[in-house]
Amino acid sequence: MRLKHFTLIGATTRSGMLSGPMRDRFKMHEHLEFYTVEELAEIIRINARKLQTSIKDDAALELARRSRGTPRTANARLYWTRSYAASESDGRITLDLAKAALAMAEVDAEGLDKQDRRYLEVLIDVFGGGPTGVEALGATLNLAVDTLSDEVEPFLLREQFLVRTPRGRQATLKAYQLLGRKPPLGKDEKGPGLFE
Repeated sequence: MRLKHFTLIGATTRSGMLSGPMRDRFKMHEHLEFYTVEELAEIIRINARKLQTSIKDDAALELARRSRGTPRTANARLYWTRSYAASESDGRITLDLAKAALAMAEVDAEGLDKQDRRYLEVLIDVFGGGPTGVEALGATLNLAVDTLSDEVEPFLLREQFLVRTPRGRQATLKAYQLLGRKPPLGKDEKGPGLFE
């Protein structure tokens, strides 16, 4: 794309908070999707080279799969794994070493961290899977509502572990399966019928 000498580019994840006249002043509007696993793996390989760290392709893919579709998270996972590799091995990142590093950081195979899982545990174990309000969840978790709605919930919503309903947040069947919990009656099975 050929740009003029002065080109203003605005980027936001909250375009709805901008006024209509402000948005209208930008002639082009683009919505960017999350990175694919392959794109993130390439970012990880490039940054590993910059860090002079050897990384196997399958290890880069594993880190990418657990990076929430976000380069900054992928880079954080790479830095953590690099430090782990330096302390526990010869500094080269293999698939087994990457898995061990992520296990130590409590990042599971779905990319959820300890805080994500704690959110789902509280929603399911304390509030019966919901629906419940974010204020109640925040108070129980001792976290600010902004932290939950801006940092924790977006990934859980996108990966369908959580839904927002008019009555509040509700865990999905996928969340119950992830935590190894039995869903309440009606989530995955029918209860007794009228004449049973």
